[in-house]
Amino acid sequence: MIRCTSVLCEAERERIIEKSRFIACVRPVRDRAAAEAFFAARRTLHRGAAHNVPVFVIGEKGALQWASDDGEPQGTSGAPILRLLLAEGLTDVALLVTRYFGGVKLGTGGLARAYAGVARLAVEAAGICDIDEQVLLTYRIDYSLLGRLQNRARQDDLFRIKDTVFGEAVIVTLAGPVEHADALAALVADMSAGAGELLTRETEFVRIARR
Repeated sequence: MIRCTSVLCEAERERIIEKSRFIACVRPVRDRAAAEAFFAARRTLHRGAAHNVPVFVIGEKGALQWASDDGEPQGTSGAPILRLLLAEGLTDVALLVTRYFGGVKLGTGGLARAYAGVARLAVEAAGICDIDEQVLLTYRIDYSLLGRLQNRARQDDLFRIKDTVFGEAVIVTLAGPVEHADALAALVADMSAGAGELLTRETEFVRIARR
């Protein structure tokens, strides 16, 4: 189940526009606290800049949105960046654009284009990904079953083997789409004739890069 669309990794890009230096940095985040920590670190790094414009979109369907112009004319910096992120359908993302003023005023339209343009470069550099919710089933199984599971994992997309620990028995963690959890559990029960012992059942979110 695709939970949302976000950026794949942190990325930074820079442009010089009419002698002003614009630096955009984007990062995937899971909550507001992570976004604010990111903003604080960027402000410290660029404490001598004229402006550090922060924007974030968080939660399913971008439920939590926030942007600041950080002293630029109202609506010329934070708002254009926020519109860009929403137009791309992105969430769980924080982006901050730093501006070192070069002495030439850009006007409201020029500012909006500059901030949105460098933000787009950072997003493109980070890459777009889908965040997929997956189930993790950890079993204790006999060694005789491991090879069969490995072969089955190579044959279809129902699951993958995420981790394997060897001891008196094999502790194996299987990962697959959360909507296939019951089918995966049934498969293991069938292949092990009910002898596979389920130890834990959890979920995780996995970033899958778009091609």
